[in-house]
Amino acid sequence: MPLSSRHLLGLEDVPKEDINLLLDTTTNFREVLERPVKKVPTLQGQTIVNLFLEDSTRTRVSFELAERRLSADVVNFSASVSSLKKGETLKDTVRNLEAMKIDMVVIRHAAQGSPHFLTKIMDAHIINAGDGSHEHPTQALLDMYTIREKFGTLEGVHVCIVGDISHSRVALSNIFGLKTMGATVSVCGPKTLIPKEIEKLGVNVFYDINRAIREADVLNVLRIQLERQDRAYFPSLREYREYFAVTKERLKQAQKEITILHPGPINRDVELSADVADSDASLILHQVLNGVAVRMAVLYLLGTGK
Repeated sequence: MPLSSRHLLGLEDVPKEDINLLLDTTTNFREVLERPVKKVPTLQGQTIVNLFLEDSTRTRVSFELAERRLSADVVNFSASVSSLKKGETLKDTVRNLEAMKIDMVVIRHAAQGSPHFLTKIMDAHIINAGDGSHEHPTQALLDMYTIREKFGTLEGVHVCIVGDISHSRVALSNIFGLKTMGATVSVCGPKTLIPKEIEKLGVNVFYDINRAIREADVLNVLRIQLERQDRAYFPSLREYREYFAVTKERLKQAQKEITILHPGPINRDVELSADVADSDASLILHQVLNGVAVRMAVLYLLGTGK
């Protein structure tokens, strides 16, 4: 059974069947990544353009590795070395790329809705690798896969997303995907970093990190995105750490096992203490490995139509 859409633009309104198919297919590619030869010929002959018009290391490398593991031809494209720098529009750039017979585009862009725009002017499959503070669907899928790997299910698991919710594309995709899969979702952070009316998405809101830790099974801790903040949303990083950081002392007080996720990069000893990031409770490096397998699954399902 193929996916219901020929693009992956976000997780809002993606049906449960599609998410299950993506996560189940990821399991097959996790097995491939454990082999001595971590490569399959699945997308041989297909050309994928990585159109990263916003800085990225982890996501770009993860996509490129996934594409090469599937034997696709890969073209990397960044704004700093392209005609966009000379004033060419995004529309002209991608239409020129498509004239070269490409099959898929992975796009990261600071502007919300950029991947949706590409679907209107191109025939290639489009994958959203992050658009502004809107969505980052493959990050949410790898988060969900990591949670399912740990708990055996997403149904009924309480996941609290902690930190800069307002500026996070990871938060929104996680909320959409986790709610669809039956998880309980909450958010925690300073009032200034929690979007108004977020409760309408079916999430609980905590302003007390100690309560969030007591009630959640999983904390998905987000980076403070200073580069996206147009004004001061809290007095200082020191105060943020004092009131909202996930620390070993706070976890110990909760007297329960809790799982820690973080999409990276980590501001160590700001939103997450270094000893927690490196502890047995942390699945952060599992997320990184699962990210390659999730992206292989997305590329495979879109590229083959299976």
